[in-house]
Amino acid sequence: MKKVLPLLLIVVLPFIYISYIWGDLPEKVPLHWNSQMEIDRYGDKQEILPIIFSLTLMTYLIFLVIPLIDPKNKLNSMGGKFQKIKFLVITLMSLLSLFIIYSVKEQSVFSPNFIILAVGVLYLVLGNYFKTIKPNYFIGLRTPWTLEDENVWNKTHALGGQMWFIGGIIVVISRKY
Repeated sequence: MKKVLPLLLIVVLPFIYISYIWGDLPEKVPLHWNSQMEIDRYGDKQEILPIIFSLTLMTYLIFLVIPLIDPKNKLNSMGGKFQKIKFLVITLMSLLSLFIIYSVKEQSVFSPNFIILAVGVLYLVLGNYFKTIKPNYFIGLRTPWTLEDENVWNKTHALGGQMWFIGGIIVVISRKY
């Protein structure tokens, strides 16, 4: 319960925020921005609810179901790494939801740098974890060859982890300020 409560708080945070500002939102809100960060589609404010639902709650539910359907129960061999990855991804999805809600409320995207930075950090962290992930059916570079041979899995994830880590560094330092 001690590990579940902080995660549940992170999941419900966007729902708390949207319920707090719901009355202040106009009936028509921006729902899409083009590459120049200009609003190019408006819709009813109810249309943002499925976005928040799918980003936060569905991500949380997927991470709850994954261990239950693990055919060979290999996620348990990862120790706390699965929990850390779950926490990281759910937190990122919750922050993304909060950013979307805020952008809808303000009717503009101030800067996508937050999203770019968050994705870069996600690449960095996951790339760092890749070399320590044990073979499983849900997390990592899963191909028939990597799942069949632990040595191939380890070599693939060592190289893949380095590539993700370097990619994360490139994303973080190349974002526009």
